[in-house]
Amino acid sequence: MTRILVVDDEPLLLKALQVDLRARHYTVETASDGRGALLEAMQNPPDAVILDLGLPQIDGHHVLQALRAWSQVPVIILSGRYDVDEKVAAFDAGADDYVTKPFAMKELLARLRAVLRRPEGTEEVPHPEAHIGPWTIDLAGATVNRSGAAADRADTDPPRLTPTEWRILDVLLRRPGILVTSQEILRQVWGREHESKTNYLRVYFAGLRRKLEADPASPRHLLNEPGLGYRFEP
Repeated sequence: MTRILVVDDEPLLLKALQVDLRARHYTVETASDGRGALLEAMQNPPDAVILDLGLPQIDGHHVLQALRAWSQVPVIILSGRYDVDEKVAAFDAGADDYVTKPFAMKELLARLRAVLRRPEGTEEVPHPEAHIGPWTIDLAGATVNRSGAAADRADTDPPRLTPTEWRILDVLLRRPGILVTSQEILRQVWGREHESKTNYLRVYFAGLRRKLEADPASPRHLLNEPGLGYRFEP
C-alpha cells in the first residue's frame, strides 16, 4: 500500500487526516514535530509527505530542506501561512505543492494523487515529448505535430513557436506536474536581472495557450498559480 507521512502539530487535524487517508486505503504514519518527522522518514521511507510549516523543535522549512538532502519524495505543504513569499520559499526549497488551511479534503486528496502519479527517479526528464491539446511537443527536435486521431487532419498547420516560447516550454516540460516559480523561469529564460519582470510571463503564456491549448480560456496543461509560478500538467 502507498505510505503517506503526515506531519502536523494540531492533534485533531492529524487524527482527521489519518482517518480520511486510511479510509482511502493509504498506509498512514504521523509525526507532530520536525524531529519526529525526519526520524520517521528515515526509518520508514514514505511515498509522499504532507507537511505543516509551523512545527515545534524543527520547523517545516528545515524539515523540507533536510528531506531534500537525501530524498526526492513528493512533499505537499499544508499550512495556514498565506504569504506569497512564504509559498515561494517553500517551492524553491523543493516542495511539490502547497495547500493552505482551511482546506477541502477533496482538493488535498486530488493533489496527493497528482504528486503520486509523477515519475520516480529524477525530477527532470532529459528529452520529453509532451501532449498539449491536439499537439505533440518534441523538445529534442523542436517540433510541434498533431497527436493521436488528429494526426491525419490537415485543416490546421502546426503552430510555429518562437525561440523564447521554446525556452519556456523547455523549463516546464522537463518537470511535469511540478510548479516552477516565476522567478526561476525568468532566471533560466532571460537571466537573473529579469527575475522581477513577471509581466513577460503573462504575455508569453497567453500566446502559448492560444497556440497549443484546445481551449485557451480554460487551459488544461499550461497552468498558472497566481503569485507563485506555472505548472505543466500532462
